[in-house]
Amino acid sequence: MLLRSSIDHASFNFTIDRSATMADQKPQDRKFKPLDDKFPLERQLGIAAAPVVLINLFTLDYADEAGFLDAFKAAAEIITKQPGFISMQLHRAIGDSPTYLNYVVWESTETVRAGLTHPEFVAKLSAYPSSVVGSPHLFQKVAVPGFCTA
Repeated sequence: MLLRSSIDHASFNFTIDRSATMADQKPQDRKFKPLDDKFPLERQLGIAAAPVVLINLFTLDYADEAGFLDAFKAAAEIITKQPGFISMQLHRAIGDSPTYLNYVVWESTETVRAGLTHPEFVAKLSAYPSSVVGSPHLFQKVAVPGFCTA
């Protein structure tokens, strides 16, 4: 049984084919995979919340690391100039794992949605190497008395 989900937020379009292996998928289908299939990014973007943190876990082939960093820099040059952007930090897994975690603080889900659908940013997505898969998810800070502030 073929399971497909489509996202259409303005020009931020992608499709995920959950029935195929990564090798069977077309490059444009490999770009995104939800961290939580039951509550993907497109549903999260429909909730009014502020401030929010966009976490994006990137997996890729080791050989594509330089290409990933080049594409990331080009996309970051656009996204960091968008209204509502607060800060960003990219982390790399230790050792031989070519896995990256991007942590972006935004004023609200509305500003995330506007930033991710900005035509200049969307145009940069095709530059990512075909092995790159991003798994975006939105979060908010949680207070834990004595340990964490919200």
